[in-house]
Amino acid sequence: MPPIVIGIVQVLFDGVAFGMLLFVMSVGLSITLGMMRFANLAHGSFAMLGGYTTTTLMRHAGWSFLATLPVSFVLIAAVSVVLERVLYRRMYQAKELDQVLLTVGIIYMSIAGAAYVWGPEPQAISLPDYLTVYRTVGWFSFSTYGALLLAVGTVLTLAIFFGLERTRFGAMIRAAVDDRRVALGVGIDVNRVFTITFAVGSGLAGLGGALGINALGLDPSFPIEYLVFFLIVVSIGGTAGSVKGALAAALLLGLSDTAGKYYIPQTGAFIIYVVMLLVMLWRPNGLFGRA
Repeated sequence: MPPIVIGIVQVLFDGVAFGMLLFVMSVGLSITLGMMRFANLAHGSFAMLGGYTTTTLMRHAGWSFLATLPVSFVLIAAVSVVLERVLYRRMYQAKELDQVLLTVGIIYMSIAGAAYVWGPEPQAISLPDYLTVYRTVGWFSFSTYGALLLAVGTVLTLAIFFGLERTRFGAMIRAAVDDRRVALGVGIDVNRVFTITFAVGSGLAGLGGALGINALGLDPSFPIEYLVFFLIVVSIGGTAGSVKGALAAALLLGLSDTAGKYYIPQTGAFIIYVVMLLVMLWRPNGLFGRA
């Protein structure tokens, strides 16, 4: 097989795996913006906490990497429920600026708290051997870690689509996204739907933060450093609350970032901003935004 073809397939594989990771981390923010009309800029703080949960369990409790992943999801979801009831719910009807100020404050509090508890140094973990090797299928060689990201992302994507399209609770979410007043009028407990959806979205962010330690790194600046990635996914996707839009945007971002670093490494992460600019010039309302 020609080297150029092998290189393209490798970029596609790594880009889709990275895109799936971004989708898992970002879809909660998209739904939060779409359903709750709440600008939760502190979404990355939940992802960071998920990463620190994994590092703590592995280092101090001797847990395996895979065993920490469901704990990261459940713990971050539980933390988000407390924050949603104590802080976020009070601000649902507030102005966007007030919501931004609240969540930016939470970001800096989480950064200070992480630096105090875990220190300012970047965190690293030792993945099990079966996730650090490369497998070969025919002429194609791939990392098992990338395959894990791709597999988990695919399963969660299918679960999210099934949950939204095929379940009663998914219908309630869609109703609340489309028209909150009508949803209230037909007897849907919107606050309960908000809480559960916020918890699931935040839990997914925590799971993504745990999964992506080796791909993204982990230190107290994480919520600020990757906030722009989450916002780009939401803006390129178009309609906030659209899972399809968030998935398409995350895959596009993952592929463009991976291809840029592979073929034009001197540009660094600059390529994603070029892609965002071109997409927004082509479709100002995003890929799936309403014209």
